[in-house]
Parts: sequence; C-alpha cells; structure tokens
Amino acid sequence: MAARRFGLIINPIAGMGGASGLKGTDGAGALAEAVRRGAVPVSGERVAQALAQVPFELRAANVLAAGGAMGEDAARAAGFHTARIMDVPPESRSEHTIEAATRMESSGAGFIVFAGGDGTARDIHSVIGERLPMLGIPTGVKMQSGVFATSAVAAGRLIARLLSADPAVKLRYQAAEVMDIDESEYRAGRIMPRLYGYARVPAERLLLQQAKSRAVFDDDAAIAAAAATIAADLQPGVSYIIGPGRSAKQVLKVLGLEGCLLGVDVVRNGELVGSDLPADGIRALTAGTPIRIIAGVAGMQGFLFGRGNQQIAPDILARAGRTGVIVIAGIRKLSALDPPRLLVDTGDPEVDQQLSGHVRVCCDAGRWTVMRIAAG
Repeated sequence: MAARRFGLIINPIAGMGGASGLKGTDGAGALAEAVRRGAVPVSGERVAQALAQVPFELRAANVLAAGGAMGEDAARAAGFHTARIMDVPPESRSEHTIEAATRMESSGAGFIVFAGGDGTARDIHSVIGERLPMLGIPTGVKMQSGVFATSAVAAGRLIARLLSADPAVKLRYQAAEVMDIDESEYRAGRIMPRLYGYARVPAERLLLQQAKSRAVFDDDAAIAAAAATIAADLQPGVSYIIGPGRSAKQVLKVLGLEGCLLGVDVVRNGELVGSDLPADGIRALTAGTPIRIIAGVAGMQGFLFGRGNQQIAPDILARAGRTGVIVIAGIRKLSALDPPRLLVDTGDPEVDQQLSGHVRVCCDAGRWTVMRIAAG
C-alpha cells in the first residue's frame, strides 16, 4: 500500500542560523559562521520528537530515506523499517534533497515528510508539485510556508494519522502555499517573500500552521500608542529583551533608540546595551539581572516564539516565564487568528508547556486584552 510507505528527508543544518542570530544558513559562509558562533544541529532532535509520537504498531511502515543524517539514521533509531534510497556526502546540499524527492516518488512513497525550512520545502515541491502530500517538521529559521506542522509533536501526530489503517481516520487534503524569502535581503532587514506554488497537505487546522501573512493588520497609531504604554512602565535594573518585528521595535522608537528590525535587542535603564544578538549574547548581557521579553505576533500564524526569533532560546524563555513576557499586537491582527490563540514552538516541550496559559497583550494606549498561549 503506497500510503504505508513514505519518504523522510532531513536538512541536517536547518535551524543552525537561528539561535546564532544569522537568520538562516543559506549563502556562502553562513554555515561556517553559525558553527563559529557555537551553533549545533537541531533537526535530528526535532525529528526524533516527531517520530516518537507515532504508535509502535504503525512503525512497521517502510521509510524511504537518504543515508545518514539526511534521514536514515533518525528513521532507524525510531524503529521504522528503513530503506536507503541513496548515499549522501557528509555535507548534503539542495541537489541531494531534490534527488531524494525524485527517488522517493518513483519508489512509490505515499507522502513525503521533511525537516527543514522554506528552502527545503521549495526543493521538494519543485519535484512533486501537488502529486504527493508533503508535511514539514519545523526546524528552519524562516518558515513562511503553510506546509509545516505547528511543532515537531504536531508533525508526529499528523504522520500517525497519515499512516493509520483505521478506516475511521479520514484525512482531507488542502492546498498550501510554498513560500520563501531571500536570506541576504532578510539579513539586511528587507522581507521579500515569493510564492513558489502550492502543495498538498493534510487539512488539519489545529496541527498545521498557516502561511505567514504579509498583510498589514495593525493600525500604526494604535501600535505606537501601545508601545508608549509599555515604554512608560519599563523598570530600572531590568533587562528588556526586545524581539524582532515592527510592533516590538516600536518600543525602541518610543525610547529614541535604534535597534535591528529582524534581530533581538536588549535595553536596560533606557539604554540600548546590545543589538542583533545571538542567544549567547543575550545570556551574557542579561546575566545577573531580572529579564522581561517584549514580543510581537506573527500575522495569521499567531506564533509568539519559535518562528524567526530563535535567538530567544528555551532557557532564556524559561528564566523569564510566562509572567515575564510582554506582548504587543493590534486588535485587527489578533482578531484574524483562527483559532484565536498564540503559539509557542521553542523546540523544548517542557518550556512550551511552561509558557502555555493566558497572557495580557497591549493593543493600544493603556488598553490590554487577554489571549491564550498554547504549545504548537
């Protein structure tokens, strides 16, 4: 049965540019710089989290995988029957992903699961189009596409549904956008998304993220007023970690400071003490001080942490706790979220659960609303 045979493709370096503050690993020298900054692979761990959600009786499925870290090792470690479809060098590249997807389709895979970011999604889509379903385990930095599960755990639950032989489990499919942005432009603070096509994905609204919206939901005046409300309440001696995005950076503007639009900055006692920081830089600059985190919300997706702000690592989030998170977002953006929730996907399920609950969101001058935070 084709549905009992699926392909698994892992981009081993996906996400290494996140905590290191590089906003991705595309481009010459990016991976080497990420390693120099202490970045370690994250894809393998997230794939293990996903595959651990699949019941043991379903692991008799045949997994078609490229050799080593590109899929075979993770599938075998999780107890799946695994067939190596190709060998790959120690440092796999885009062309290996494309070749693997080609071989998987010709070998009768019922669907393809991949771990990576938008670039990996693009490569696989260039081969299979809408002929085969695909599902992304989110491990990249920039994940604009609608082909990703909300977390590795959610991806595992979807894989189990795709493999289930239970006739009561009926999955519908829908078209989802495959999008990507130019990382060199992204690092320069310019977000230029491009639609590359549509893919078939499971129609599971609660487990699959929406494509990142570029629509302007927020009223500029309301966000500026909300930023002024937050800035007026900043406490001396506290290190404020200010996340990426237009809304959060309005707080810096109110303070008369200039940070990095798509990076993470730290403010203390009204001064910018660090800009565009990696996780280690945030830890160093905030050591010995109380911390608060000011964060915006990803339009349509609803992500608070885990998409484009991986520099705010799980241990930093755990240190702040949910009560140490200050959210800024406009009512129009919040009203467009379906379902109405904020998501966290830090890579650490325990931290995701710690952050889950209700949080106040500043949406205008002195105006706050309450939203629920849920683990992805």
